[in-house]
Parts: sequence; structure tokens; C-alpha cells
Amino acid sequence: MVRLLVIRHGKTDWNLQKKIQGRTDIELCDLGRAELAGKRVPAEFREFAWTASPLKRTRETAELLGAQTLKTEPAIIEMHWGEWEGRTLTDLRATYGAEFKYNEARGINMTPPGGESPADVVARLRPWLRSLEKDTIAVTHKGVIRALKSIAYNWDMTDKAPVKFDWATGHLFDVTAEGGLRPLRINISMESA
Repeated sequence: MVRLLVIRHGKTDWNLQKKIQGRTDIELCDLGRAELAGKRVPAEFREFAWTASPLKRTRETAELLGAQTLKTEPAIIEMHWGEWEGRTLTDLRATYGAEFKYNEARGINMTPPGGESPADVVARLRPWLRSLEKDTIAVTHKGVIRALKSIAYNWDMTDKAPVKFDWATGHLFDVTAEGGLRPLRINISMESA
């Protein structure tokens, strides 16, 4: 069985401002770089193939964590947040009120205007998961990681996540032939270089 180690990108200015980034191509901020400086993936994963979303923040994170050869993978690009990109949840709740609350309550079927739903993200991830032929590290985004949690834990996103994935840690899964995931270990700390 192929193993997949998933890592969320380091922090950006928009993360610090609590803005929804989506597909907006934002680099890591100084704090994000500082938190990753001198860190590497644990030795047991260093022979895995590296892949990252096409966005700068994931590629930079992978390089800081020791990726020598990095493939970009469109399937793991962040969820398209449409008209909500660049805005905060507080702003969206204030602007759209009950309409926004209703959309949030739809869980995996929540769809931002002009964007995609988490269910759409799951649908684009499954063929990629089935295509993996070797152990892989994927540096990706919160929306993609939530979709992977949905696959692994059969979570419909209408309630609290079944597990909390900490920032700057790795999450290891077995990938099934059907494009499913079986959790092996979560919140694996990065090592000092």
C-alpha cells in the first residue's frame, strides 16, 4: 500500500489576518519562514516523493522542509473560494447573515459563490489518490486537508472535525486502491535540520 504524508503550508500574511486565501497566490510571510527555518521532515519520510500544490506558499514550504525534487500537482491546489477569497469569516457572516450561516451548515456541500464545494475537492482528489504509485509527501492547503479528512474519517463537515491536525505537522495515511485513506499517524512533528 502507498503511504501519503500530508503537510499544510507555512503561514502567510493572509493567515495572520484570517483572510480566506483560496487560489490567491500568496507567499509565506516572515513568521511562516521563521517557523519552518531549520526544520525537516522526519528521516523516515525523506525518501518519499515530494509533491506540492502549484501555489507559491506550498512550494516554498516544501523547499524549506528539504524537498530536493518537487513535482507540482494541480489536484491538490486549494479549494476555490470564489467571491469569498480575500475576505474573513467575520466579514462574510456580517455581510450575508442567515444566508451565509445556511451555506456553512451544508458542510461538505457548502459552495461559495463562483467557487467549489468541499465535495468538489473530494471528487478531484480521489483520481489523484488512485494514481499514486509510490510513497508521497503532499504539501497542500487547509481546504484540501479538510477534504482528505472527509475521505479518511467519512466526515460530512456538518459538525466538528473528528481529529485536530496541528499546523506545521505531518499526517500519515495509507492510500487504498479505491482512492480512500486509512489514518496511520497524525500530528507528526518536523525534526531539526
